[in-house]
Amino acid sequence: MPLPPVRARRARERAALAALVRTDFPAAARIVVTVAAAWQVALWLGADQPPVYAAVVPLVALRGDPVTALGASVSRSLGVVAGVLIGIAVLNVLRPSTLTLALVVALGLGVGMVLRAGGGLNIQVAASSLLVFANASPDAYGWHRVWETVAGAAVTVLLAPLLWPPDPHRILADLAEDCRVRLTRALTGTVAALGAPDPAAARDNLALVTAHAEAVHADAARAREAERAMRFNPLRRRYRDTVRRQAATIATADGLTPHLTTLAREVAAFAGRTDLAADLARARLRLPALASLTARAIEDTLSGTDPGPAVTTARAALTAYTTADSRPAAVALRRPFTGLLDDLAPPRP
Repeated sequence: MPLPPVRARRARERAALAALVRTDFPAAARIVVTVAAAWQVALWLGADQPPVYAAVVPLVALRGDPVTALGASVSRSLGVVAGVLIGIAVLNVLRPSTLTLALVVALGLGVGMVLRAGGGLNIQVAASSLLVFANASPDAYGWHRVWETVAGAAVTVLLAPLLWPPDPHRILADLAEDCRVRLTRALTGTVAALGAPDPAAARDNLALVTAHAEAVHADAARAREAERAMRFNPLRRRYRDTVRRQAATIATADGLTPHLTTLAREVAAFAGRTDLAADLARARLRLPALASLTARAIEDTLSGTDPGPAVTTARAALTAYTTADSRPAAVALRRPFTGLLDDLAPPRP
């Protein structure tokens, strides 16, 4: 017997709250424990003022994706040290002024290009050098901030992999499932748009496929981060080979997105073309089966199953389509499928 609407809504809210707690509690607990430990370590090391800078490092480093915590804390520490040294050196030579400020920020950004953070510009260098201006005694401020930050970073690096460590194996399994859903929807949705009576449906589909491709690209970037984090995750070392294979599979999925966007772009270009009505009618007879077989190969790849049999079957359907229709429109619609199948299982020379 179904629940009354109010009780059903409350049950959904409780389930959503429980899922939120399961997802966010480990990250929040990791931050609280690491911040407290960094604060206490700085006090033991002789901090004569509240060691705020030691506590800031884990708060910033652990606020994002937990698999990138180590890289964030290291890049922040390097940025703080370099920035403070730049600020002290410049203020020992020049008086504070607008030109001095511009020089410090420019030097900080230049060094940040070398001490990159997660592949991007490390603005922590410029920020730390700039903050030296805010203290009446730049030398004392600088060294005080440096050693507290280094202490906080050391605590973060030591504790982050041990306190509720993320499970890259589970994370990559979820990413692979997200890629599977997005790629198959992009493929089957594009084929469905080919037969839509309204040309706007094909343009809308192109925008949707582009969004799916961007999401898969983000999944692949996160998978690479998770694979790199395995080097510093001692409690998950038994999954190292599995994670490497999962990351490679997601990278393959990312490589499929250009073919899918090309297919969606061709369908959008053909939409509304009355001169191609007969060609598109023939394509609508062939493409659904070919798309279904190709989607099966994608699903096998992302589930860890050998895609070879599915690719072989899809190639046979593609060959039959090639034999049946050699018109330019059919060639343009088939080309992305050739790329998809070649990437899933390269043909033997």
